Amino acid sequence: MLEGEPSYRADQLRRWLYTTPVLEASAMTNLPPGLRERLANLWPFDVEVEQAADDGRTVKWLFRADDGASIETVLMGYPGRATVCISSQAGCAMGCTFCATGQFGFERHLTAGEMTAQVMYAQAFLRSNRLPGSPDHVTNVVFMGMGEPLANYSRVRETLRRLIEEVGLSARSLTVSTVGFVPGMRSLTADPWPVTLAVSLHGADDELRSSLVPLNDRYPLADVEAAAADYFAATGRRVSIEWTLIDGVNDSPDQARKLAAIARRLRAHVNVIALNPTPLSPMVPSREAHIDRFLAILRRAGANATRRDTRGQDIDAACGQLRVRQQGGDVPVQIGRSLK
Repeated sequence: MLEGEPSYRADQLRRWLYTTPVLEASAMTNLPPGLRERLANLWPFDVEVEQAADDGRTVKWLFRADDGASIETVLMGYPGRATVCISSQAGCAMGCTFCATGQFGFERHLTAGEMTAQVMYAQAFLRSNRLPGSPDHVTNVVFMGMGEPLANYSRVRETLRRLIEEVGLSARSLTVSTVGFVPGMRSLTADPWPVTLAVSLHGADDELRSSLVPLNDRYPLADVEAAAADYFAATGRRVSIEWTLIDGVNDSPDQARKLAAIARRLRAHVNVIALNPTPLSPMVPSREAHIDRFLAILRRAGANATRRDTRGQDIDAACGQLRVRQQGGDVPVQIGRSLK
């Protein structure tokens, strides 16, 4: 790509990619026109769908890679913070019963370039489309989109390195989620960056958890809890427990009490969120009264717990939902612009 160019072009291009990203190569004003033309296919994907919700504070993209793989990314603006939720795989092999991503199975791992590009696309978008009340740059990155990040660990690790060493984000502003892929949790523990580890439990005993998260048959709760405890001991970073509340499934007082016991042992913070329903699953979110009861039991039992926002329900913002709509649903979506 840079053949025949002076050596300093590499530094110029690196700054455009990692420091001041732009949506189109034509905006790279200090590069000669011929090079900008060669860089016209700047991103490793096309924008197939772009949607906005929550008065412009949430933006979701469905990207399409050259091989047809689908990639979903969500940008969420908050006062003083802009968080981008990125995918680590096209599809997912974990098969969680309530998750839209798993309903179409696994396509492939995403590359470190494809993961980093999701963050930088959001960064470039923010430079020209500031979300109401939020900064003009990405402040936080969460690996909570499509896929199981720790099943794609070598590429996720390289993405973390790029975001920390090339982009300049703090490790403490990065969150890696897992449904309990214990080998990846062990690998993350051995690495030098104190990112936040978020463990999606959804069930506080092995019988219920295995019915929701099939990986629990391979790595049961005791193994997941031990790996989470070791991560906290090695890094000093408090582990986050993610819990999706599903009506009549995991919102009972008994599950709340069992979850509180796990959270106390790990000194973890619990994030509960109502299920964002998907058209291919009969499961529905817990009722407000049950959510309030669940949180009250957790807090009375000594667990630190908060309720997370359910963002973008009107634009299929839960991971995998746009893909479901595009491939098998009946709700039309707004077609966005292509970059190629």
